[in-house]
Amino acid sequence: MDLAEPVNVTEVMFIKNPPLLSGLQGCRRFQSSAVGYSTMLLEADSERLFVGARGAVFALNASDISASSALTIEWEASPEQKHQCLLKGKDNKTECFNHIRFLQRFNSTHLYMCGTHAFRPLCAYIEKFVMSSQPEEGRDKCPYGPTTGYTALMIDQQMYTASQYEFRSFPDIRRNSPSPTLKTEDAPTRWLNEADFVGSALVRESLGSSTGDDDKIYYFFTERSQEQTTTYSHSRLARVARICKGDRGGRLTLQKRWTSFLKARLTCSLPEYDFHFNMLRSMFVMPGLTPQDTLFYGIFGLEWKNVKASAVCRFSLSEVQEAFQGPYMENQDSGSKWKEYTGKIPDPRPGTCITDTLRAKGINVSTSLPDDVLNFVRRHPLMSRQVQPLDRRPLLFRRTTDYTHMAVNVIEGLDGRTYHVLYMGTDEGWLHKAVEIEGKLHIIEELQLFDEPQPVINLLLSAKQMSVYVGYPSGVVQLPLSSCHRYTSCYDCVFARDPHCAWNGAQCVDVMAQADRSTLVQDIQQGSKGCENTEYDVVARSRSVRVGDDVLLQCELSSNLATPLWTLDGSELQGYGLNSGFRTGTDGLLIIEARQDQSGLYTCFAVENNIKVPTENPYSFFLLSPRNMEAIYLSLITILGGLCVVLTVVLVYVGFCLRVGNRGKYSLRAAASAYPNCKRHNRNRKHHRNSSQMELKTISSHCNGNGICNGVSKQHNGDIQEGGFLQIVPGEAHSSPNMELPPPAPPLPPTPQHPSPECDFPNGLSATLPSVLRRMKGNSYVLLRQSESESTSPLCYSFAEELNKILEKRKHTQLLPRPDESSV
Repeated sequence: MDLAEPVNVTEVMFIKNPPLLSGLQGCRRFQSSAVGYSTMLLEADSERLFVGARGAVFALNASDISASSALTIEWEASPEQKHQCLLKGKDNKTECFNHIRFLQRFNSTHLYMCGTHAFRPLCAYIEKFVMSSQPEEGRDKCPYGPTTGYTALMIDQQMYTASQYEFRSFPDIRRNSPSPTLKTEDAPTRWLNEADFVGSALVRESLGSSTGDDDKIYYFFTERSQEQTTTYSHSRLARVARICKGDRGGRLTLQKRWTSFLKARLTCSLPEYDFHFNMLRSMFVMPGLTPQDTLFYGIFGLEWKNVKASAVCRFSLSEVQEAFQGPYMENQDSGSKWKEYTGKIPDPRPGTCITDTLRAKGINVSTSLPDDVLNFVRRHPLMSRQVQPLDRRPLLFRRTTDYTHMAVNVIEGLDGRTYHVLYMGTDEGWLHKAVEIEGKLHIIEELQLFDEPQPVINLLLSAKQMSVYVGYPSGVVQLPLSSCHRYTSCYDCVFARDPHCAWNGAQCVDVMAQADRSTLVQDIQQGSKGCENTEYDVVARSRSVRVGDDVLLQCELSSNLATPLWTLDGSELQGYGLNSGFRTGTDGLLIIEARQDQSGLYTCFAVENNIKVPTENPYSFFLLSPRNMEAIYLSLITILGGLCVVLTVVLVYVGFCLRVGNRGKYSLRAAASAYPNCKRHNRNRKHHRNSSQMELKTISSHCNGNGICNGVSKQHNGDIQEGGFLQIVPGEAHSSPNMELPPPAPPLPPTPQHPSPECDFPNGLSATLPSVLRRMKGNSYVLLRQSESESTSPLCYSFAEELNKILEKRKHTQLLPRPDESSV
């Protein structure tokens, strides 16, 4: 390796971001003038996070990526190279740049990186974060384009890659350097058919092997289907392929070609609906205690590009091995008709690695394999048996969400069980945290990472730093693996079922930070035990409203999985029909044209896991008759008149003082501000999801066309005073712009029943009354937004606006479909 003088090293200062909101506490960010942070390498020992972007490579502090400065190597294509790229017909805004596609450790002193370099790939070595060699040819190591499917591994200073390397070339799996270089076969049977690679993994199956087995490299991709039969009707299918690390090719047959290449189909489907997810988007490899315990977690999508849906399936290494030990498929008539091969299989078995059994027969390397075995491998790369998920169905099926990348962490709960916690990024910049429980995924939280939607393009975990790193087009985000402080009560902490968190009697704490865990409360399996003796500080508040007014008692649920339950004087409210005088939604209880017999103590409970938990302070109010109202109005007018008289006297006195002697100065601002105006236009306070107080709102029917209501309302700093008359001005609620809905999507299978993100009525009706928490249609325990101002979805109306429509029209509400995502 030729090590030259340092080339083009500078230092980049990190760009500070605005203050983080409560939902993103503990978040750190790194940004620079570069874009496309698609490649990341985490080295726990050196506490360094290396990030490859467009035209630059960065070295960040893994414990805090937002530290004062970050080292960078600028590596951009020259103007001449960009011009040549433009002449080739490529995009001058996206493609004619040097996108870093490969960045891994070469040895103990050097890193190795490759970039597209304006459609002329180059690679180079890095030593002490300095480009230590002149760039070398990277055509066989790196794809030409920034979006071409690509995966690569550096194993024992040998580079294994898989991609479509040139514009019109076939996809290929290669070992590039040092020799011998190997690749896949394309004739007479093409081993890869328009393959789009998403990942690869080394599994050292030689460790502890009793047969002298070799290590394997597994590749994951989606390709055009070769099984054009009545059984396989899909145009593209998900695959797993395998090669042996010690493969050296054949001597004459399959010379410089893999002799161990085999591939099989990965299935991820809902069998009861015959519904298949065929597009593999991402794969995460979870090592086990032994190589045989290795698990593969995959994100699958649909072939339809205009339909958003995702499924998460996991596969075991033993299932993959069984598929490669099963029957082969055979291509007949050199066409697309494939069927299971039933003829004689040569010995040794084609596609296997060199083992002690073969060595005993004098076959020590693949170049010693017989020609009949190699010819069979050339014509039979596809296996007949499909690789089924470990759970025989998806861990999670979710509509309206496209997951892009995933990482998995293992943690031991207080019950002694081992739990897999998944972190999944979406195409719109959300991070979903979920825990696998008995073959199902329970989504713990959904976190919005950015103000504007940006796709997650990379995801890494660090158990040492207790952090998750998210790469996106304009930067990198670092988040803690858990934020237990978000759960403010025992039930919040236990219901979340986060293996990282437990209740210590006073607050929700991180389990890993506690030396004494004997008193901690945690229930991941059921999410319901341990808080039975919790006491609540309940304080009832009284309000008075007029007979005939429409009253909204708000009840904001902190959990997306909870349903509201209302009681009146301790008895559950029964019936919410159109004639009952009550309407309920996830935001609260609407009392329509309040009557005297509806006075009393109203309490809202959150029902989850068959447990009732009071959500807010109980609310008691009593109704006033018109006669009482007249007396109150007269009293108010008398009080206001007296205030006006006092104010007049003060003004006369001040004027007199100013005229006599001018012995001092007196500010009228204080006097004027000390008294409320006789007429005041009140706007509704915005109700945030984290508000600790329940608001009572009345929607008055005594309003004119301009939205000005008769009557007087007294407020102080936005808080409603005791005994005040509350009014909501119709039409002043925050409304969302009207947007045209997308065309109808192909039908998706129904999802199992669980609490609806829309509001459900006990009588089976659903009304368009979404809450702030549920408007994103999440089935997570808690959903946190990046910006508090984004309280409405462009496709949803606010609850208050919808209630006003109900009050104006007095018509049946629109029916909405059942929830469109769930854990399966």
